[in-house]
Amino acid sequence: MTGTRESVVQPGCPAHRRIVEAFGTEVLLENGDIDRKVLGDLIFNQPDRRHLLNTITHPEIFKEMVKETFKYFLRGYRYVILDIPLLFETKKLLKYMKHTVVVYCDRDTQLARLMQRNNLNREDAEARIKAQLPLKDKARMAHHVLDNSGEWSVTKRQVILLHAELERSLEYLPLRLGVLTGLAGIASLLYLLTHYLLPSP
Repeated sequence: MTGTRESVVQPGCPAHRRIVEAFGTEVLLENGDIDRKVLGDLIFNQPDRRHLLNTITHPEIFKEMVKETFKYFLRGYRYVILDIPLLFETKKLLKYMKHTVVVYCDRDTQLARLMQRNNLNREDAEARIKAQLPLKDKARMAHHVLDNSGEWSVTKRQVILLHAELERSLEYLPLRLGVLTGLAGIASLLYLLTHYLLPSP
């Protein structure tokens, strides 16, 4: 669910309003969207402002993730991928994760790719990397590590193997049975309440 972070900061959403109140209208594009580059430049060298942004966005992101995850769960998916950049830094959501996956590459490759992707100079790119735990530390804490240092075809094969492993797993069954049993119980209770409490036609 990679679009969750973007969806909670759309114009009209509570997080969007609070970001503008905290950082000013200079973080807005002409169409009212948040200018991610300008906001990023403001926070990555200022830990206090970065913390402020996280306190605004993280609760909204969490609510959206729970809602979307439950929706996929009811539709029968065996697992849902949550893209959480600061998962290991904040540790707040770790207890909800059955599996954690880190996509790893060496630091020089990470720096070069970040500079190219975000059109950053070396100093700004290094500041953004330093704002997070080193990838090697995250890799030690993760359940699964995908090495993305080389060719995409090699990374893709690792992803396919991990997908197959998670699809074969039956870890989801007890939780799904428990939730469905709970929903059935609630439905039965509602039926009884309406049947006995509402007047007959």
